[in-house]
Amino acid sequence: MTPIGPYDDAPAECLDYDPRFPDVAARVDALIRGALPQVRVEHVGSTAVPGCAGKGVIDLLLVYPAGDLDAARAALTTLGFQHQTTGNPFPEDRPMRTGSLVHEGRRYRIHVHVIGEGAAEVRKLLRFRDHLRMDPALLSAYVAEKRAIIAAGVISTGDYSNAKGGFIRGAIGGTDR
Repeated sequence: MTPIGPYDDAPAECLDYDPRFPDVAARVDALIRGALPQVRVEHVGSTAVPGCAGKGVIDLLLVYPAGDLDAARAALTTLGFQHQTTGNPFPEDRPMRTGSLVHEGRRYRIHVHVIGEGAAEVRKLLRFRDHLRMDPALLSAYVAEKRAIIAAGVISTGDYSNAKGGFIRGAIGGTDR
């Protein structure tokens, strides 16, 4: 039996922050680094920012050294992560894997973004997370933007991600996914 369970896609919604998010991320980080000690795992996205409402999906970056993409994909499969089948699928040279983990009786959905060390996307995602953590006005504006997107009836996860992309690019600059 693998530690990571199946991923169940659900309509986008804007849920309140759950203080257990960091604990779930730390458990998954330990699983990944137990299988791949050479990688770095970073908790990003709304669940990495205390007080940030969002979909409730734990987003992690698995940052691998040059030449280790195949090993990263294989290790994630062994842990039970699945290929992304919903939203805007990422290509296999920059994959995202999905899964879930039961923590304190609740199932948490997980996205693992697999990105090579030194990629500009890693810096941008970390910068956005850190800006949200440090700037209450930016955090408030981001949550308001997400709530407005949902209120407008955008509940497809792919459409929701696309809709908030402009806000994120405006906050950090650039056009990387």
